[in-house]
Amino acid sequence: MSFSNLLMKSGLFVAVRDAQVGVLVTATRQGHTIRGKPPGVARSLEQRIREENVEDPEVVARINIGFPQLKESRSAQLKMRLAHLKSQRNDKQLEQLARSNKLLIDLDKVQRTYVKTTGQHDLRLLADHYGIFEHLFGSAYFVPRVPLNISYQLDGDNLAPVYNGNVIKPTEAAKAPQISFDGLVDPITGQAAGQDTYWTLVASNPDAHYTNGTAECLHWFIANIPNGKVNEGQVLAEYLPPFPPRGVGYQRMVFVLYKQQARLDLGSYQLADADYSNLEKRTFSTLDFYRQHQEQLTPAGLAFYQTNWDESLTQFYHDVLKSKEPVYEYDFPKAYLSDQKFFPLKQPFNLYMDKHRDQKQVNKEYLERKLAKTHPFEGPEKPLRYPNAHPIRDVPSWLRTEIRKERLGIGRVQDY
Repeated sequence: MSFSNLLMKSGLFVAVRDAQVGVLVTATRQGHTIRGKPPGVARSLEQRIREENVEDPEVVARINIGFPQLKESRSAQLKMRLAHLKSQRNDKQLEQLARSNKLLIDLDKVQRTYVKTTGQHDLRLLADHYGIFEHLFGSAYFVPRVPLNISYQLDGDNLAPVYNGNVIKPTEAAKAPQISFDGLVDPITGQAAGQDTYWTLVASNPDAHYTNGTAECLHWFIANIPNGKVNEGQVLAEYLPPFPPRGVGYQRMVFVLYKQQARLDLGSYQLADADYSNLEKRTFSTLDFYRQHQEQLTPAGLAFYQTNWDESLTQFYHDVLKSKEPVYEYDFPKAYLSDQKFFPLKQPFNLYMDKHRDQKQVNKEYLERKLAKTHPFEGPEKPLRYPNAHPIRDVPSWLRTEIRKERLGIGRVQDY
């Protein structure tokens, strides 16, 4: 007796159309049809695909290419925090000032404490949010250990700081910014380095290259900065202001600070003065640059901001880049409009009919209706003081709604 006949005699029968994909045709047990998948049937095709497409965590895991940070033990941090709280509670003068609303908080001290504790970690999360690491370093990232202070000089003593992706207009970023950082600090320990240090600063725009979508536009390149003195560094590419075209939205300007092991020969990146406005010569890849020199330098600082088009760029394109200003427009697709129905149920009559009319004609009728109620010298009619107190009788429901909206000044009447 075959196995299938034995199952039939026992009252248990399971029929599978394709054992490879696990598609169930019928399933009966003791004369009753079983709903769902029976026990013991091969895995479904969906389960097999899901299991086979599981990504290897070792392959997709992100890599931290920055400096580690030495921290005190949790017990030492807790002891320090408790001692600080105890000293604050024992300060009677501080309590009196707080109760009398006369306590002044030093915001500069708060900012320094924030940057020293969680500020750089928050900056790393913001950079992830804006796609900075993904578009510059691929699957790698780093926590900025050296705070990078960048600000643009405006009129007078006003400054426009670069702060966590804020917006700075091209007019404000027309000149090279002021940059400062502590070049004598050890990014790992946070203490003084004890010897001369060299740094590299690269400013690039991952959204500005027109011919290669995966490349960046190099805006500034300074190498071999001694002990944080940016003015004494080797300028390989002079500062080029951002130039986002009209219609493309916001672009990102990213400043990355690298700590060098020693002085480096980066003469291959030298940009000639004659090529200052040559955008093809300014083609740059942060990932390729880091891969080539990852043994000699490590990313340690980060700052970025957003910028979009303004009126000053028209002259910049003509005078500096020697090119015609590009203008981009979004081609909005026409809204889908279904065929007319003989009885459009649950739709206002006038709104439904206007959908299938020429919009210019509708606009013209609204404008003529508005001008008919406007006196050439006295202006438009005064609105009713209590518009809902005046009844609307002997008109269809759609027209009643239209009159009520016109009296209240809501709906489409606001567009004309």
